[in-house]
Amino acid sequence: MKRTVPGTFPQTMMNHPSPITAPALKFAARKISVLVATALICTCLAGQALAQAAAPTASVASPQVQEFKLANGLTLIIKPDRRAPTVAHMLWVRVGSIDEVDGTSGVAHALEHMMFKGTPSLKPGEFSRRIAALGGRDNAFTSRDTTAYHQQIPAERLEEVMKLEADRFANTQFDDEEFRREIEVVKEERRLRTEDSPRSQLYEIANAVAFTAAPYRRPIIGWMSDLDAMTPTDARNFYRQWYVPANAAVVIAGDVDVAHARALAEKYYGVIPAGAVPVRKPRLEPVQTGVRRIDHKASASQAYVSLMFKVPQLQASELDDVAVPPTQAPQTASQPGRDALALTVLAAVLDGYSGARLNRALTQGEGRVADSAGAYNGLRGRGPQQFVLDGVPAEGKTTQQLIDALREQVALVARDGVSESELNRVKTQWVAAEVYKLDALFSQARELGSNWVNGFPLDANTRLLSRLRGVTAAEVQSVAARYFGDDQLTQAVLVPQPLGGPRKPRAPAAGSRH
Repeated sequence: MKRTVPGTFPQTMMNHPSPITAPALKFAARKISVLVATALICTCLAGQALAQAAAPTASVASPQVQEFKLANGLTLIIKPDRRAPTVAHMLWVRVGSIDEVDGTSGVAHALEHMMFKGTPSLKPGEFSRRIAALGGRDNAFTSRDTTAYHQQIPAERLEEVMKLEADRFANTQFDDEEFRREIEVVKEERRLRTEDSPRSQLYEIANAVAFTAAPYRRPIIGWMSDLDAMTPTDARNFYRQWYVPANAAVVIAGDVDVAHARALAEKYYGVIPAGAVPVRKPRLEPVQTGVRRIDHKASASQAYVSLMFKVPQLQASELDDVAVPPTQAPQTASQPGRDALALTVLAAVLDGYSGARLNRALTQGEGRVADSAGAYNGLRGRGPQQFVLDGVPAEGKTTQQLIDALREQVALVARDGVSESELNRVKTQWVAAEVYKLDALFSQARELGSNWVNGFPLDANTRLLSRLRGVTAAEVQSVAARYFGDDQLTQAVLVPQPLGGPRKPRAPAAGSRH
């Protein structure tokens, strides 16, 4: 069962070394499990978190989290957590596929690959070998909005890792032949993740149709024609343009002393020359004026339906003054931030727990119309967001019957509203998930980095929980009535074709990391 959880990273990510399947805007968030507070101790933890979420918050994620700005513009975020002698170290660069231009789609992800190819003091692949020798592990990912590099290492090895990462950030270099080999690995990655996955194909096409001007219309991994034409110079220019200290943040979470970690950051990152961040020109999405439909034929055993509705996204300003209680009156289109929160609650009511509305109404009983059905709201990001309803028709049912059934469930909320018990259930689950998430250092670091990338306060998740707890049944009913018409809809249907023999993938180049 899929879940919608506030504070997750709801965007497709290209990460390494294991490929992820079905790269679509919703799947990254859906794969994050929601832990439910069932035992007594869990209930107590959830109650404590609820109380904290309702209380006024400071300007940082907790009294322990500290943020610094180095002289060259780089942001440093440190969160001590001394429960285990380990540290998560992340370098976030505020650049992703949203910053690419036509003709060079996929260059942000290709550059991520090249960042493992050495510096004047490191041979290709040596970065990861050094991390492993220190007893750590490393990886990286590219999303629509950001590129991040991360390591988890024993606490006493932090200085060595910071030295390595600062060197890579400032001095990455690769020769043309190394790039030509690696771009073939990227193309094979595209074949495996997208071209061999009918649903991934569907979402790639659907995003290209749903968005006209917004950069989210391009796939993170890039169009194959752009990868074929990409040159080493394209990657080097992108690197020089965006990998500057003022466009980056280092996040450290774990068994660290703040003063010591700051001194190490000044020593290794602070000496990197400053550089100007390019001006980002607005690329606003035109207002949609009618339903957009895609029928995609591909070898598949089952049909699949995705209904993508354009919706407002959460703005940082909506999280200001968290101590002020939200209004209890239904919100209007003039308050898109509140609407984004209400849409997130609506998605959870539809598909936020086992036995939620879509599961009960569409996948159970003799009259069931779906083998599976789900809902997800893209709450935040640097580009425009969508609310997605999706499902697989049950045997003997048509895609149109499933489409009608999915839309009818939203129409029922618009007509009859939701119960307080439904609202309380999803809100309690969110709180429990936030409590348990803190057990993982990487999750803590990722949360802080994601908030920085999106321009949110570091304690955005605490503030977000407080705001979500204030969403009323009237607000949920209001957004259900206003955001699900044809003028906001892109309808994508996978039309199954006879299954063919699987394509035998080419093996990546010998010694390749990816």
